[in-house]
Amino acid sequence: MQAILALEDGTVFAGEAFGATGERWGEVVFNTGMTGYQEVLTDPSYCGQIVVMTYPLIGNYGIMKEDYESKRCYVRGFIVHEECKRPSNWRLAETIDSFLKKEDVIGLAGIDTRALTRHLRNFGTMRGVISTDTADALELVERAKNCPHLTGQELVPIVAVTEKYTLPGGSYRVVLMDFGAKLNIIRCLRERDCEVVVVPPKTAAEDILALAPDGIVLSNGPGDPVDVPYAIATVRKLVGARPILGICLGHQILALAMGARTYKMKFGHRGANHPVKDLETGRVYISSHNHGFSVDEESLKGLDIYVSHRNLNDGTVEGIKHKFLPVFSVQYHPEASPGPKDSEYIFDQFIEMMAGKGR
Repeated sequence: MQAILALEDGTVFAGEAFGATGERWGEVVFNTGMTGYQEVLTDPSYCGQIVVMTYPLIGNYGIMKEDYESKRCYVRGFIVHEECKRPSNWRLAETIDSFLKKEDVIGLAGIDTRALTRHLRNFGTMRGVISTDTADALELVERAKNCPHLTGQELVPIVAVTEKYTLPGGSYRVVLMDFGAKLNIIRCLRERDCEVVVVPPKTAAEDILALAPDGIVLSNGPGDPVDVPYAIATVRKLVGARPILGICLGHQILALAMGARTYKMKFGHRGANHPVKDLETGRVYISSHNHGFSVDEESLKGLDIYVSHRNLNDGTVEGIKHKFLPVFSVQYHPEASPGPKDSEYIFDQFIEMMAGKGR
């Protein structure tokens, strides 16, 4: 069956459909990872987006439920050069085609993903529509032009928990504010002997502090950080009350809460191969990224915040720290699954920070 991708600027790609059928719209972005497609599909941060994988063959090791990063798939569309129809893996549960069918996500294969990626790199991410329902490219382009922008959509409530729950642990109690948390954040905390209390994004600061946490983690999540003003207000009240670690969207929310600004990037960072320099140690780490917004470094002037990590590809801010308080955050994913694991030391620093503050 044929499927068509139409972008808002009039660019059209036609290929073969797999997974679900119908029509889906979203912001079209690209991911440069060679592996980890299952984690991409189940990462809540991709909610509202159509993802293009730059690696040419996707699906060759199938889908395994134990490797999910959330309970379901959140991407709106999935684009590959070639879909592997006969995966090989002793842990294999299902093919990527059957997974996308079950999750009602349209896949598009057989297009020139290099050309599409270059187009997005040169002109920026843009709205797009994938359809198996019509071959009228001009009509689909018009629909893409009329799709909502990512900014302004309330995506966090779609992916976050609605009820508090607790995962038992030992030495430290950590409250995880869930804006669309990946499961590996919880795994990394529990591996370090933490009890993890996961709370909804609209939980009040007073209710969080009433849980008597040793530290607070602000999770990753989808969309524009300015679209969660309630979380920014809550975090503003929490700064200084407990040690805080922000990750991805949580990093941006923390920056906004402390008076900084954020901006939308041209095409963002998405992939598992981005070099980031820890400016305090001088070491460079290969890291996993998934963000289309960044903290504006100019807006940090005059604040008690400094840049702790920097992207070596484009110089963007990848981490910040407070000069006096036990508060820090990173834009990338130290919990990256399936990897790289280089930056898990961020969790060790958070544990040390909680230990230094006492219980």
